[in-house]
Amino acid sequence: MKNEKSIFDEVNLVNLKAKNRLVHSATWENLAAKDGEITPELYEMTRQLADGGVGTIITGFTSVSQNDIHFGGMMRLGSDQLVPSYKKLTKIAHAKNVRILAQLALGGYYEKASENFITFEPDELSKEQIENIVSLFVAAAIRAQEAKFDGVQIHAAHFFFLSRFISPTTNHRNDEYGGSTQNRARILCRIIKGIRQKMPNFHISMKLNMSDMTPGGLEFNESSQIAKFAADAGLNSIEVSANGTSQTGVKAGINEAYFYPYAKALAKSLDIPVMLVGGHRSVQNMNRLLNDSKIELLSLSRPLIRESDLINRWQNGDLAPAKCISCNGCYRTAGHQCVFNLK
Repeated sequence: MKNEKSIFDEVNLVNLKAKNRLVHSATWENLAAKDGEITPELYEMTRQLADGGVGTIITGFTSVSQNDIHFGGMMRLGSDQLVPSYKKLTKIAHAKNVRILAQLALGGYYEKASENFITFEPDELSKEQIENIVSLFVAAAIRAQEAKFDGVQIHAAHFFFLSRFISPTTNHRNDEYGGSTQNRARILCRIIKGIRQKMPNFHISMKLNMSDMTPGGLEFNESSQIAKFAADAGLNSIEVSANGTSQTGVKAGINEAYFYPYAKALAKSLDIPVMLVGGHRSVQNMNRLLNDSKIELLSLSRPLIRESDLINRWQNGDLAPAKCISCNGCYRTAGHQCVFNLK
């Protein structure tokens, strides 16, 4: 008889062993200092998550560039001077036997001209600039390893820079980085191979849109091809998402796990572990998803904003669904805090 999977199972992935299948999905907090230095608020947030029982934490949006001005409050790994600050962060997670990945991202590609920054979209980049972007990601991954992260997650979703680069709706290049699916995915594969060459034992994950949810954008068939190219390049796991990141009105037992059809189909066709984010609210449903598919990991964001100790609560026998009501009120608060916790 086949052993049933549980969210509380220990998992042993390539280059990553975690105490359970539950992951804190990257959540942008807008709390880092201007240069990307970790603030006391971010240390405390990480401490609460680690204390709360989650097996793995993926950091919030962590830019690979010190020139990235896409928005404020970003964590960054674009400078060697930041490594000590991030080493304190990983120490907090490891003290609770929690694995931690740095989400490497680029909001936009900017170059400084005089006192101003000039931004470049995929069609406007020279090959030299593309080489620089690949180097930025590899250098940030090296800093992540120096800071004792257990791996990195490449952010290729939500229409941030890499997401725009691989999407046919925003990449109209006619060289080896444009046109075909394989050409548009080339930048991702080069980043993955570059990191893998430098760090053969580092876990490399990626977040990818299974749908751009925009006319002419990526849809599942093409996204699954990109995922396969990335896996062949050395990717160790992939988190399934889409451009509509946080749906409202999620109710336990009714409309949980809104990206599940994508993740189930991808896990069936891919040889690396698939992680599913989006709308997880109940232990019963999460265990059902695991056992009805080849999905290996489940990631949560808003439920852990409302209850940082949610996993401990479930593991201690209180199986009531997550208290998060999917109102998205947290998006309108400083540091993305739950509005109910602030009352």
